Amino acid sequence: MEFVGYLALVGIGIVLSLMGGGGSLLSVPILVYLFSLDVVTASSYSLFIVGTTSLLGALLKQKEQRADLRAGIIFSMSSVVAIFTTRKWIIPRIPDVVLLGDSLLVTKRALILSVFAVLVIASSLMILLKHKWASNDDGKQRLKFLLPVSFTTGIVGGFVGAGGGFLILPSLIIFARLPFKIAVGTTLLIIGFNSLLGFLGDVMNYSINWIFLVTITCLASVGMLLGNLVSSKIPAYYLRLSFAWIMMITAIVILITELML
Repeated sequence: MEFVGYLALVGIGIVLSLMGGGGSLLSVPILVYLFSLDVVTASSYSLFIVGTTSLLGALLKQKEQRADLRAGIIFSMSSVVAIFTTRKWIIPRIPDVVLLGDSLLVTKRALILSVFAVLVIASSLMILLKHKWASNDDGKQRLKFLLPVSFTTGIVGGFVGAGGGFLILPSLIIFARLPFKIAVGTTLLIIGFNSLLGFLGDVMNYSINWIFLVTITCLASVGMLLGNLVSSKIPAYYLRLSFAWIMMITAIVILITELML
């Protein structure tokens, strides 16, 4: 199973490069189900993998002028604070078994993965049901909405150990009105900052297997380079739909798996 996991990690980089998100959507379940890591460790490693790979992708896309630095900086201002705070102080205080309501007991793993899956499904539905996405790359009137949206995204990303691309990408298109491929490059920049700062909170709380982590991050980076080579040749419409369906199917599989455990 680990061999399949190593191959899948290359796929994470490809997905990130083409779609600007979905890295954590894939990396968390890969690390949990194929490498048998506990969900907190998996979410921590996911932040480093996705953060490092995303910054590499953002650099590549900026060279091709396919990233909006202004929107990226505005979005990152509050989201990085939210994700660091969540990973440093909130996640360590969640008990291994959580009581929901009067009698329903849920494990920490099931809670995190279920919240993760539900949010991903909601985000993918938003993409699929939004028939006409805004294509104005000016967005001056709407950039002010990015601060509250980014803070919420940071909390969510910190909780589930995700860079939040499945929320950031739609936000940049809807609120900042960026074209899809510009939004992809900008999302990678934001994911990079968010994820690595969130991981810094984990370094202060947990021990890290650096050899394993660097190895799998290198595999994901190879995928990023491969994806960047072909991304300009694929129409944005098909990338958008593929991103939504990959998110939807993966999230449903996670929910079914956790309900059956």
